[in-house]
Amino acid sequence: MDHSRHFYIDGRWVAPARPRDLAVIDPSTEEVCATISLGDQAATDAAVAAARRAFDGWAATPVAERIDALERILAAYLKRSEDMAQAITAEMGAPIDWSRQQQVTSGDWHFEAFLAAARAMDWERPLGPHAPGERIFHEAIGVVALITPWNWPMNQIALKVAPALLAGCTMVLKPSEISPLSGLVFAEIVDAAGLPPGVFNLVNGDGPGVGSQLSVHADVDMVSFTGSTRAGRLISKAAADTIKRVSLELGGKGANIIFSDADEKAAKRGVARCFGNSGQSCNAPTRMLVQRDRYAAAVEIAAKAAEETPVINAHQEGRGIGPVVSAMQFDKIQALIQTGIDEGARLVAGGTGRPGHLNRGYFVRPTVFADVTPDMTIYREEIFGPVLSITPFDTEEEAIAMANDTEYGLTNYIQTADKDRLHRVARRLRSGMVECNGKGFGKGSPFGGMKQSGSGREGGVWGIHEFLEVKTVSDWE
Repeated sequence: MDHSRHFYIDGRWVAPARPRDLAVIDPSTEEVCATISLGDQAATDAAVAAARRAFDGWAATPVAERIDALERILAAYLKRSEDMAQAITAEMGAPIDWSRQQQVTSGDWHFEAFLAAARAMDWERPLGPHAPGERIFHEAIGVVALITPWNWPMNQIALKVAPALLAGCTMVLKPSEISPLSGLVFAEIVDAAGLPPGVFNLVNGDGPGVGSQLSVHADVDMVSFTGSTRAGRLISKAAADTIKRVSLELGGKGANIIFSDADEKAAKRGVARCFGNSGQSCNAPTRMLVQRDRYAAAVEIAAKAAEETPVINAHQEGRGIGPVVSAMQFDKIQALIQTGIDEGARLVAGGTGRPGHLNRGYFVRPTVFADVTPDMTIYREEIFGPVLSITPFDTEEEAIAMANDTEYGLTNYIQTADKDRLHRVARRLRSGMVECNGKGFGKGSPFGGMKQSGSGREGGVWGIHEFLEVKTVSDWE
């Protein structure tokens, strides 16, 4: 990659004034796979200034032109899909088949959904028949800072860049410094699509540096952030002085409620959903709550499924999970697995250390704990690795109370053949999303949470509205 040490500012690749090199580590090999430069205040200011200069012109473009721009990005993206897959595998350890089939395709999936939403939106309309002369307009909020995570890099870049672009915003993207290569490939894609200079800018950097600089910047009107709840709190505080809009997609500790009448594949499906992306998904169902008469069988099924989950070098084709993203993440997961053992949870699969066939790389053994109680650390903390906790329950009321007994509220899961029960429980779960019986969500579905899982929604028309102001004008007609 020719631009790994550069930033993309005002429509061109720019070298940093003072290079601050950072090695990007391949988590499968623990070796350096690329070197990037971290931005400083000068780079942040230059990118924000470029976005500010471009804003008036871009916000005034007809919606049809903005739709056409995103269509060009989508076409360029599809041509670079293999480059994107290789970058994601190298930077964050997603197995190459998973990168191709899940990580990369999440990007074009969201682009297509946003295009459909933009075409169908009422960008301006009368208030109603009671006030026929009053007009409602949806207009771009301004310059936006987009801060994206390492675990689903293109999923989150697409969920932020596409709606901001369609809304008429100009932007500065700061990808995670742990997984920056996919962001650089995406900047090359945007460059090939021929957007006006300054509409899209990219500056690599870390949270305390570029992330904080964007959060407090007087010329940034909004921050859209995906990452940890801890970082989300800091961004909210940093943005408060300038009264920025802040949209947050944060952590989760999803409950997967398996009732007695659930289908026979419910437990195995729950394990696969928990371990996908090596457990590094904020919406993973990491707490499996099982009705008492199915509990022993579910524990046995989950243990067997974990033992049969291949752990593979991310560059190897085939089914399996790869390493976790970094040494820091590996150490955190190992400590939490040990805490689960020390606090008395019953280890039925996996445990500490690497799988026996791997002696290098940040590989974690797929791990299952049974008899986990709500007072245990592994029940309450987001582990962000392939670690599942299983707990029994007796009644529907108890299951709802247990599922809601968390500071998070992103995604919960229900497995039952009883539609009336599904409806009752889904209404009472305090989460932004409830996935039932293994059926995923459709294109353009709103993604986001309640409580400390964040604020705002991404995806479809809801995602576009995050980047819009509402203006009311009287006596229009």
